[in-house]
Amino acid sequence: MEVINALGRRKAAIARVYISDGKGNISINNRDVKEYFPFRQLQYIVNQPLEITNTIGKYDIKVNLQGGGVKGQAEALRLAIARGLVKIDPETKNVLKTNKFLTRDPREVERKKPGRPKARKRFQFSKR
Repeated sequence: MEVINALGRRKAAIARVYISDGKGNISINNRDVKEYFPFRQLQYIVNQPLEITNTIGKYDIKVNLQGGGVKGQAEALRLAIARGLVKIDPETKNVLKTNKFLTRDPREVERKKPGRPKARKRFQFSKR
């Protein structure tokens, strides 16, 4: 199998994934997944598409992650891995889609407007 690449985004995070046959190693920015995401919850988010498709230990995954916070990065990586698995085996698309791993979360931070302290908050109104 040649190397399959996929892209995932969430908030300001971008994950580029390169999937190849291997022993199940996941390296993020040349670091192990357990070192990059020390919290179990984030590791669980990253491994969800692999667990559902029963492909843990089948593929080596090399990831370039940038931007955003740790939660956004983990969710961007989950989307990228799910998209890569669909490229490898199109039959997994149904399972991943029903678990909403192929849906890109469109929510972004709203920009700050001029003349206001935040995006929607206004300064206190004074009648006199």
